[in-house]
Amino acid sequence: MTARTRRFTGRFHAPRSLRKQLLVTSLLILSGLLILIGTLQYVLMRNFIYSNRAEAMETQIRSVPFEIFNNAGNRRPGGDRRPLLLDAHTTLAIYNQDGGFMDLKEETLSASPAPRMSNEAYDQLLKLPQDKRGGNYQLITAGDGSGHLAVFMNLGRPGAARMLLQMTVETGPLRDVILQQLLIFGALSVAALLAGLLLYLPTLRKTLVPLSNMGRSAQIIDAGNLNVRFPEEQGQLEIDQLSQSFNGMLERLEISFKNEREAKEQMRRFAADASHELRTPLTSIYGFLEVLLRGAADNREQLYSALSSMHGEAKRINKLVEDLLLLARMDGAPRLRVKQVLLGELIDDMQAQLRVLAGERQVVFDLACGIRCLVDPDQIRQVLLNLFHNAVQHTDAVKGIIHISLHAAGELAELTVKDNGSGISAEHLPHVFDRFYRSDSSRTRKYGGSGLGLSITRSIAEAHHGEVTVSSAPGEGAAFKVSLPCLGISQ
Repeated sequence: MTARTRRFTGRFHAPRSLRKQLLVTSLLILSGLLILIGTLQYVLMRNFIYSNRAEAMETQIRSVPFEIFNNAGNRRPGGDRRPLLLDAHTTLAIYNQDGGFMDLKEETLSASPAPRMSNEAYDQLLKLPQDKRGGNYQLITAGDGSGHLAVFMNLGRPGAARMLLQMTVETGPLRDVILQQLLIFGALSVAALLAGLLLYLPTLRKTLVPLSNMGRSAQIIDAGNLNVRFPEEQGQLEIDQLSQSFNGMLERLEISFKNEREAKEQMRRFAADASHELRTPLTSIYGFLEVLLRGAADNREQLYSALSSMHGEAKRINKLVEDLLLLARMDGAPRLRVKQVLLGELIDDMQAQLRVLAGERQVVFDLACGIRCLVDPDQIRQVLLNLFHNAVQHTDAVKGIIHISLHAAGELAELTVKDNGSGISAEHLPHVFDRFYRSDSSRTRKYGGSGLGLSITRSIAEAHHGEVTVSSAPGEGAAFKVSLPCLGISQ
């Protein structure tokens, strides 16, 4: 039986359309509520009608003349006693405590005999006090299967035999009234469902329009078209929240794809530039080795010159590899060993080293005292050395002047390295921090530069939540300014 049921129900699948699912679910819920209301209405209406009818019967039973009860057992044929004016479906009967049951059919001219309960049921009613028996009714099923509503009244007097008067009425007409009301309610419910269906369909279709729009927008989105956004104010809170969530996801995906494309492009350029930078010293070393292998090694001066040149190229390669490794670490997750540092003291400790690198150039220091920053001291030294080395490369060996200043500007500490060199033209300024970019490759190569110093400087500054900027004009020198968050100024 279970297998048959499953095969039968398996033929009916739930609708895949959200509109149809909402419609079917709403109709099922509404139908269930109407059925529940109809059931409650039936129970309450039945109890109400039966209670009202029982109260009317109690009033009517009290108006029955007592001589009918006294003469009920002494009926004489052809008597002139007038019958009671009761409904044709109403019956009267008397039960005494000896178990006798007398149907007063002739007095009431009832169309059906009075139904009788068991003696035990009547005896239980006789035991009840007079004030506990009124206001209640019982339902009795007659021998022919018809239902009757019955009320009772105690006829006993002190010192006399106790009797119970029973009045009943058929419940068929009462049930017909209840069923008629239920039919009216059912018809109105069906009409309400149909009217609701006609009104609900366009409303539901209009409600799901934003969701359909989102579906159409989602179909045109792909990896190359992530700039599409869903409207976030469509008048429906849940749809708006869903749109905001999707827009946030699309924005993150767009940024991720953009970063990935940029990373691939940077890797391509990086590999090409690194290959080019490494090829030049390796070619030089290869050339010198060929010269030595052809016999130049026997000449002491040529041997020494070749070895010296190869040593210089090897140093360039080593410096390039170190810079590449440092940039790789800064591009990933830079690990800074930060601590509170007085920048003025850190730079002052480097004066001797910087003057040695400057040679005969003039170096001027203008350092404000007490500027505290949370930085990695080794990385800040690297920044200053890179900027200073860049200034040395682009200034005259004798007439060159390099200014190093440190001042506080609001919540920032500004470290500036300025020179009086040849300066940088406007077309080169936007690219000075690009990797392997050199505005004067011959001059830079002379001093062993690889074009990575300024890129490393920018990476270190950004890792400290700062920035580095440049201002320059041809023939007026260049000024590189590093701005770092400042913790305050100590007195």
